[in-house]
Amino acid sequence: MNFLRGVMGGQSAGPQHTEAETIQKLCDRVASSTLLDDRRNAVRALKSLSKKYRLEVGIQAMEHLIHVLQTDRSDSEIIGYALDTLYNIISNDEEEEVEENSTRQSEDLGSQFTEIFIKQQENVTLLLSLLEEFDFHVRWPGVRLLTSLLKQLGPQVQQIILVSPMGVSRLMDLLADSREVIRNDGVLLLQALTRSNGAIQKIVAFENAFERLLDIITEEGNSDGGIVVEDCLILLQNLLKNNNSNQNFFKEGSYIQRMKPWFEVGDENSGWSAQKVTNLHLMLQLVRVLVSPNNPPGATSSCQKAMFQCGLLQQLCTILMATGVPADILTETINTVSEVIRGCQVNQDYFASVNAPSNPPRPAIVVLLMSMVNERQPFVLRCAVLYCFQCFLYKNQKGQGEIVSTLLPSTIDATGNSVSAGQLLCGGLFSTDSLSNWCAAVALAHALQENATQKEQLLRVQLATSIGNPPVSLLQQCTNILSQGDKIDRRGSKIQTRVGLLMLLCTWLSNCPIAVTHFLHNSANVPFLTGQIAENLGEEEQLVQGLCALLLGISIYFNDNSLESYMKEKLKQLIEKRIGKENFIEKLGFISKHELYSRASQKPQPNFPSPEYMIFDHEFTKLVKELEGVITKAIYKSSEEDKKEEEVKKTLEQHDSIVTHYKNMIREQDLQLEELKQQISTLKCQNEQLQTAVTQQVSQIQQHKDQYNLLKVQLGKDNQHQVSYSDGAQMNGIQPEEVGRLREEIEELKSNQELLQSQLAEKDSFIENLKSSQPSPGTNEQSSATASARDSEQVAELKQELATLKSQLNSQSSEITKLQTEKQELLQKTEAFAKSVPVPGESETVIATKTTDVEGRLSALLQETKELKNEIKALSEERTAIKEQLDSSNSTIAILQNEKNKLEVDIADSKKEQDDLLVLLADQDQKIFSLKNKLKELGHPVEEEDELESGDQDDEDDEDEDDGKEQGHI
Repeated sequence: MNFLRGVMGGQSAGPQHTEAETIQKLCDRVASSTLLDDRRNAVRALKSLSKKYRLEVGIQAMEHLIHVLQTDRSDSEIIGYALDTLYNIISNDEEEEVEENSTRQSEDLGSQFTEIFIKQQENVTLLLSLLEEFDFHVRWPGVRLLTSLLKQLGPQVQQIILVSPMGVSRLMDLLADSREVIRNDGVLLLQALTRSNGAIQKIVAFENAFERLLDIITEEGNSDGGIVVEDCLILLQNLLKNNNSNQNFFKEGSYIQRMKPWFEVGDENSGWSAQKVTNLHLMLQLVRVLVSPNNPPGATSSCQKAMFQCGLLQQLCTILMATGVPADILTETINTVSEVIRGCQVNQDYFASVNAPSNPPRPAIVVLLMSMVNERQPFVLRCAVLYCFQCFLYKNQKGQGEIVSTLLPSTIDATGNSVSAGQLLCGGLFSTDSLSNWCAAVALAHALQENATQKEQLLRVQLATSIGNPPVSLLQQCTNILSQGDKIDRRGSKIQTRVGLLMLLCTWLSNCPIAVTHFLHNSANVPFLTGQIAENLGEEEQLVQGLCALLLGISIYFNDNSLESYMKEKLKQLIEKRIGKENFIEKLGFISKHELYSRASQKPQPNFPSPEYMIFDHEFTKLVKELEGVITKAIYKSSEEDKKEEEVKKTLEQHDSIVTHYKNMIREQDLQLEELKQQISTLKCQNEQLQTAVTQQVSQIQQHKDQYNLLKVQLGKDNQHQVSYSDGAQMNGIQPEEVGRLREEIEELKSNQELLQSQLAEKDSFIENLKSSQPSPGTNEQSSATASARDSEQVAELKQELATLKSQLNSQSSEITKLQTEKQELLQKTEAFAKSVPVPGESETVIATKTTDVEGRLSALLQETKELKNEIKALSEERTAIKEQLDSSNSTIAILQNEKNKLEVDIADSKKEQDDLLVLLADQDQKIFSLKNKLKELGHPVEEEDELESGDQDDEDDEDEDDGKEQGHI
């Protein structure tokens, strides 16, 4: 401390101690002091001098400060002072007032010191390692210093961090710091780190940056949050803009769904702070980054679908129709909705169903168009509405038809209570505001883009110009306004109205010969166009001349020669006489050479600094690029070449129609073959299922056989028991009542025998039926023969089993016969026993007990006999079920065989038809080849598309022949 007081006191004591000497002494102290306290105090003093004497401290102390960072890492306080000092030296953020002419010098100073610091890459690596320290006095100055290095020399520092092991991961840990100041400055650091570096952007994204940033935005209150939300949104834009990999990762990680709460703006009266407007503006821009037309079409389409499914598009439309929304937010919301629905049919259909909260409700499209044709609305808002309308109609033929239908007489509301989109467009087209004319003309042209049906439908539109006069077609009214030129007093650009109408007419007439005929039917149109092109006007009028030349060229190129006075050849002769071919082509080239043409061709969005620059439409520039070359060729062609070309076109059209017809036939046959193949595969599966069912039945029969054998064994034991019982009866004697019971049991056994014999007769008849139902060999294919062989094997097994049953029944019959003989013997013994006098007393008791024992045994025998009867009945029922299943299997096999024969006949017929088609196609190809040779001899270039088509046709025929052969083998 005494050293510091001497240095600081000497600095103010007199001129003998200059600043440079003081800084030198401090640096020497840092380098030579052995005590940590002395070095710490010296570094603290350098920090206090580093802002005012930045150059001197930087030159003398930077090396010593870096050495402190390397050697004194155990003391967080001195490390913090060193980092702060380096930050003051390198950073250009000067808090003190400086002169204006020193600002550039300060910036150069910061970049020079940065270059010195990063010259040794180990210094940046050392700084990254210091960021792992949790101590606030080390981590926060380190974050600020690294951010300043990135601001000074971003690409060089990015490259060093990129090759440093775990460099980006260490910086990502800053977002998880519980101290908000470090977390917020970490976001700023990552902003500078990810700027214009795709590799680092990918690493940061895969380090879970999206999850952490969205969590921070949610914690801070979404759009109501402070500047931290703004910083997070800027970082998200850095990660997603022009980075298809990160955009795909963002979509697949379901992060689009988490954007929906951003746009829940709440009550309209809650107020819009400047920070909220900024946040919401960045959020809308982030949505546009994901669905930008410059992205790959597949990625944009998947993001658009995800935004509709999660309700984000619905939320944006709610803001669009809300009241009290600031103008710049409303404009950006319109642009965002435009790109979310552009080219996505589902989103376009939803947007068409959105209604404004008015009474009565009006479609959102109508409300937006009212703003577009209202000259009191801001220019940027009108441009945004036009872009929204263009995106709604982009690749949306359904929407184009709905817009054009609002102009047709059958759909116009006669009561006049509601205004349609078509009426608004017509009103803007014929208003006295040139910007409204241009916007309405371009919007109507987009309703006709690549849609020949709507071009023809729009020819039906009739307009009532004044009371008492007949209605005029929309096409005629456009040409009337065009011919009037500057006679009508309009607000805005002089040529804007005419350019808009000419773009509409060129779009309308291109690829639509009927519209060309309607246009040429008005005798005043062609003289007006030739007069405009032939005049020598100023530079402003050159663009109009070029568009008039384009319109006249379209009238020639798409002319079907239905009007005798305006056939192609006559129009070309008129151009040669009135204008000259070279002059005409030169005027046509004025369009693509215009400075605003290239600007409009870059982006679909009409983004102009002022209304005067609003001349060309993006889609129209594509049309000019497509037609300029073909019109030039058409102007220089002779009449004979035109005739030959027309003949060739007609021949090719006829050939194309024939080829298309046969292609359709072949497609239908292919579909039929596929269906038949599917049926065959289905029948095969059914056959396999039936075979497995038969196998299961065979196994069940085997199980029943085993059960029957067990029963047979048990029956043999019961018979032995019955014989021993009869012997005992003979020995002990039987009462007359028992003899009666035995007679009844014998009668029951007889009836059982008769029942079994009848069942045996049924089995025999069933076997005979199976024999007669077997198909004769050689009548069916291999599959049916195999099935019948399996059935015959099963029948043989059933026969053998029934023979076994018959033998067992015969054995039972012999046993019953034995029982009958034993009964006769018992009757004789009973009669002899009855003649003798019974002994009273104890002998009667013994006889009674024995008789009771015999009765119990007899009842047990009767019960077992009943069980045997039930089991035999169950077996007979199972035999019946097996018979039914065999019958159904035979019928199924017969059906399969019939269907197979039918399929073979159909395949033979199809093959014959295809051979005939191949002969016809070969004849047609020969004709085409001769026509192409004629065209080549005449010097006309022949495209190879038709040859490729014929080659594809031959390939398809070859594939069909292969399929037919495979079908024949089946």
